[in-house]
Amino acid sequence: MRYGVIEQMRQDYPVPPMCRLLGVSVSGYYAWRTRPLSLRAQQEPRLEAEVLAANQRTRESFGPERLQRHLGEQGVHIGVHRIKRLRKKLGLRCRQKRKFKATTNSRHELPVAPNLLNQDFAASAPNQAWCGDITYIATDEGWLYLAGLKDLFSGELVGYAMSERMTKQLVMQALFRAVTSQRPPAGLIHHTDHGSPILRTRVSAARRPVPHADFNESTWKLLRQRAD
Repeated sequence: MRYGVIEQMRQDYPVPPMCRLLGVSVSGYYAWRTRPLSLRAQQEPRLEAEVLAANQRTRESFGPERLQRHLGEQGVHIGVHRIKRLRKKLGLRCRQKRKFKATTNSRHELPVAPNLLNQDFAASAPNQAWCGDITYIATDEGWLYLAGLKDLFSGELVGYAMSERMTKQLVMQALFRAVTSQRPPAGLIHHTDHGSPILRTRVSAARRPVPHADFNESTWKLLRQRAD
């Protein structure tokens, strides 16, 4: 171990002082350098490559035990403790699956506005009715919540907002941006599901969730592109 430290630092410091500091002889160090590598040391580069390749094949989702079984199926026999050491040496970590985040909480005692649209989502002019919803985006730093509003006549996004938390401020910010940009006339219907963050904005909300056809995946895809 001490010889290995000297070997790593020999380009920066003279060998004799390091040998004296670590309590080994200079001759012993040079004898160690010319000594053939042990079988374990010879296997190290190959096993590092095998562990790295297996980690990539399994999409960084296997822990040491599962990785050992996977390598065994590939004809590579290696202990769990060695896999742990090599993973640490290579800086490999198992990607954790993110817990599902619900964006609608219908179990609340907040007042619910009448369903003014009554499932009739046909609008005859812009800014007659807006449809709102919330989704979430997985990022490297955690969940990012995205609230959006869509004009039911044109199908255009009229307002959106993003936040690390799903709060009433998120919904209010999206609504404020939509009102600021569109200046809708009196009588606009704001249609959403009856999740509590949306109801806390104190605007008209529907008794039923917004149908998939009204705030669909293509709408969210466009919003995510804008968020990027």
